[in-house]
Amino acid sequence: MADDESGHDGTQEVSDRRTSRRELLRRASTGAVVFAYGGAAAKTAVAKVPQYRHKELAGTLRIAQWSHFVPAYDVWFDKVYTKRWGQANDTEVIVDHIGQADIPARAAAEVAAQSGHDLFWFLAPPAQYEDQVIDHAGIVKAITKKRGKMADVCRRSTYNPRTKKYFAFSDTYAPDPVHWRKDYWTQVGYPNGPTTWDVVLKAAPKLRDIGHPIGIGMSNEIDSNMALMAMMMCFGGYIQNAEQHVVINSKGTRDALKYAASLFKAGMSNEIFAWTAASNNQAMLAGRLSLALNAISIVRSAETTNLPFAKDLRLSPIPAGPKGRVGLEHVMGCYVIWKFAKNKPMAKKFLIDLEVQYTGAFENSRFYNFPSFPGSVSNLSRRLARDPHEPSGKYSVLQTINKKYTHNVGYPGYSNAAMDEVFNKFLIPQMFAEVAQGKMTPAEAASGAQRDIGTIFAKWRKLKKI
Repeated sequence: MADDESGHDGTQEVSDRRTSRRELLRRASTGAVVFAYGGAAAKTAVAKVPQYRHKELAGTLRIAQWSHFVPAYDVWFDKVYTKRWGQANDTEVIVDHIGQADIPARAAAEVAAQSGHDLFWFLAPPAQYEDQVIDHAGIVKAITKKRGKMADVCRRSTYNPRTKKYFAFSDTYAPDPVHWRKDYWTQVGYPNGPTTWDVVLKAAPKLRDIGHPIGIGMSNEIDSNMALMAMMMCFGGYIQNAEQHVVINSKGTRDALKYAASLFKAGMSNEIFAWTAASNNQAMLAGRLSLALNAISIVRSAETTNLPFAKDLRLSPIPAGPKGRVGLEHVMGCYVIWKFAKNKPMAKKFLIDLEVQYTGAFENSRFYNFPSFPGSVSNLSRRLARDPHEPSGKYSVLQTINKKYTHNVGYPGYSNAAMDEVFNKFLIPQMFAEVAQGKMTPAEAASGAQRDIGTIFAKWRKLKKI
C-alpha cells in the first residue's frame, strides 16, 4: 500500500469527520482518552476480508493496541490502514483498544493464561517479558535493509546486550517537549519562557501568584515518571550508569531533589501528589497551568477544539540544568509478538509493512508518532515546518528535541528489565514526593532509592537479564 506525498494515505475524508468541539471539551473535563491518559473502555475494530488467496498467510491477526492520545490516529489505524492491509494480505485484522492504565494488567493476564493477542503494544519497554516473546531481530533486520538504521533511542529501548535479543519491536516514540503559556510567562517578565531550571524556579512564585502554577507531577503516573527522571538527569543524577550499575545515590540526585522541593514550595500546589496521567492535560487545557511536560497531545487538543489560547501554547526543549539539557522520550511504542501467538508470520509481516511506510502513521498522529527508523518518513523536518497552526513553525522544535535531547529510560545504559520494574513501581516520583513533602531529606531519599533499586537490579542480574 503506497502513501501519497502528504502521507495521509488517502484518509483525508476520514480525518475530516471530527468530533464536535463541545464533545471534545466534555471529554477533556472527564479525562477521557481523546485528550490524555485516562483509562478508557476497551473497543474493538475488525478489518474483515471476504476470502483468502495466500494460504500461508490466511487467518486472523489479533492486535492489542492502546487508545491513542491523538484520536485521529485510531481512526486511521482502525478504519483505513488495517482494513487495507487485511484486504491485501487476506487476513482478518482485529484490533482491541486498551486504556493506557490497563495495559500492564492485560499483558500480565495474557502471559499467565499463555493465550491472547498476536501483537501486543506497550507504551514503555517491556523488558520483564523477554522470556515470553520471540526475538524480534529478524523484523529489525528486514526494515534496516529497506530504510536504514533504527534510531539509537529505540534500539537502546528494545535490545538486551546481555542476551543479544530484541525483546520488543519499536514502531514509534514521542519526543517530550515542555508546554508553556507564552502569555502567562510574558506577563511575569519571562517572554522567552522556561529556558533553564533556574528560570523556572524564579518565575514559579510569580506565575502562581497570578493563578497559574507550574504543573510537574510527583505521583504514580507516567508523566511524573518521565518529567522527574529527565529533571534529575539535568542535575547530573542517573539511576544507572552505562555499565548498568545503580548510581542514583549521587550529588546530582540530591541536587535535583533539593531543587524540586524548592520548586514545589515556590510555585506548585498539593494536587500534584495525587495526579493521574490525565491531570496535567486537563489543567493545561482548562487554562490553569503555566507549564507542563508532555507529548504534543495537549497542544493538539487545544487546536482541535479551537481553544482561544491555543496560539499561546508554545513548545520548548527541556530546560537546561547545571549539567545541561538531558531529556527522555515521552512514549516508547513497543510491540511484542508472544511466543504463544497463533499467527506469528502475519504479525511479523504487519510490523515490517507498518514501519517501512510510516508516513501515514506520522501524519495521522499529527506528528505524535515519530518513526523508529528515521528513513521511514521522508522530509520530516519539512512536514513539521508546514503545520498550519499559529504561530507558524512551532512544531519544528520537535526535530531539535528529537535529535539532541531525547534519550531512553535508563540512559546512559539500556532499558533493561530492572529499569522496567523501577519505572512501573514509580519509585522515582515517590522519592521526589517524600522530599517535597518534608518526609525525607534529599540525602535520605537518595540513599533509600539506592538500596531499593539495588535490590531490583540484583534480582534481574541473578536471572542473567542484565
